[in-house]
Amino acid sequence: MAHDPRSGAPTGGRRAITSLQNDSVKLIRSLEMRKTRRETGLFIAEGASVLMTARDNGWSPRMLVAGPGADAGSVGEALQRWAEAAGCDRLDVSAAVLEKLAAKDNPQSVLGVFEQRWTSLPPTTIAHSGSSLPPLWVVLEEIRDPGNLGTILRTVDAAGASGIILAGNTCDPFSREAVRASMGSIFAVPLTRTDRTGLLALARAWTGDVVGTHLDGKLDYRGASYRAPALLIMGNEGAGLSEEVAAACGKLVRIPMAGRLDSLNLAVATALMLFEIRRPHLAL
Repeated sequence: MAHDPRSGAPTGGRRAITSLQNDSVKLIRSLEMRKTRRETGLFIAEGASVLMTARDNGWSPRMLVAGPGADAGSVGEALQRWAEAAGCDRLDVSAAVLEKLAAKDNPQSVLGVFEQRWTSLPPTTIAHSGSSLPPLWVVLEEIRDPGNLGTILRTVDAAGASGIILAGNTCDPFSREAVRASMGSIFAVPLTRTDRTGLLALARAWTGDVVGTHLDGKLDYRGASYRAPALLIMGNEGAGLSEEVAAACGKLVRIPMAGRLDSLNLAVATALMLFEIRRPHLAL
């Protein structure tokens, strides 16, 4: 079966590659660009532990790229068996090629190319599923920093939240920086997206608490009650929540601070909110 460099369609073969002019190598390098990720629906994830997380969450790679020595050890062997079972392309690349494909900081010897996954917006009457934790969706309005987004993905995973809704013009969760910061949680956390109109409609129809963090919030986030299903809306790194979205929140809470700053890093603030909402349900 011929390999289609535009789509990354797998051939299921194992090939040794030493040239940067190879079509598959060109495709992988082009996935640094958001435009190409959008057109192909593909993204890159790096590192054996991250790829094992993908495997454990039921994902299959379109391509698996391995540098010299990547097969060594039980993890390398497990990744090879996974690639074979998935029928994906296995590219054994030279050190020179791997250097151009891997991240510049702390490069990894193995990486995978995957299809992006998006889910639908949650129903407004969402109820308990098989999980022991009540539904809790996180909305990120106009988030711009992929490092923040990746960290929030990891935190949502750790808190057992239901998923993330990206609202408006946001950064790409499938960028290399966001995927890396997620530490594999990109494969575990459902992602969906909407525009501001869709978010406002969702908030108005939501049957549980719609909670926003805001400098004008009158409630201490530690003292508020949170009725499930909860919709936690966090604003843009610089501007916070838009006026329309803030007005749609049933509760506006604030994180008290003693220093001179009046706001926290978005990923830190989201973590505080998530673990406070989850506090009654989490135990060692």
